[in-house]
Amino acid sequence: MELDLAYSALLIGTGFLAGIINTLAGGGSNLTLPALMVMGMPADVANATNRVGVLLQGLVGVKGFHKAGKVDQSDIVPILIPTLLGGLVGGLLASFAPESLLKPLLLTAMISMTIVMLVKPTIVAPPEGTTPFKITERPSAWFALFAAGIYGGFVQAGVGFVLIAALAGTLRYDLVKTNALKMVCTICFTFLALLVFIWNDQVWWVPGLTLACGTMLGSIVAVRFAIKAKPQHLKWFLFVMTVVGSVAALLS
Repeated sequence: MELDLAYSALLIGTGFLAGIINTLAGGGSNLTLPALMVMGMPADVANATNRVGVLLQGLVGVKGFHKAGKVDQSDIVPILIPTLLGGLVGGLLASFAPESLLKPLLLTAMISMTIVMLVKPTIVAPPEGTTPFKITERPSAWFALFAAGIYGGFVQAGVGFVLIAALAGTLRYDLVKTNALKMVCTICFTFLALLVFIWNDQVWWVPGLTLACGTMLGSIVAVRFAIKAKPQHLKWFLFVMTVVGSVAALLS
């Protein structure tokens, strides 16, 4: 399909903001999904097309974090195993569970994250100098990531926040490395989902790739900011995004 200049600008602009939000926190799809549906795109097609931007943004973000030495490669496979297993279980549950469960789960996740950030922010934002654990040292991390995977496979929306809670809360990675590993997990989730959507011919490539131009630019900016920013700035950005995400979930 063809896009006019105004709609292309809308997709690139919202994609840019979403790329920043998704790289540093989560919930950028609250901007991109409405932007895709403005032109009358069905919700399921918008959901599928949105994954193009999410995937390419993730690849750009991980490349940036890797270049800065912020991706803990030694723990990627142990982290992905429970996360993707959980994603498979969550996807199967989503095939049988009623859609009425989606919003309560999303609200519970978002509001819980907001409360944690208010009451005990060190859970998701470890103090500077904290030494991260390996999964073999923290068996609870395996179950936390498995649960995050189930949530991601079942709901998808807000999964970035759940992954942050699992990675920082149990393995005690700082927010920069947490976001880097979160994006690795998101890439794998999104790639598998996108294959299904492509198979079902639900992806509209022109708007999807136009949106991706914005998300990739946003991710580049966000990675540079994350590497140079003070930890407390990243913490406050994450808190603001959890509040915004909670409000969006309540109003959706």
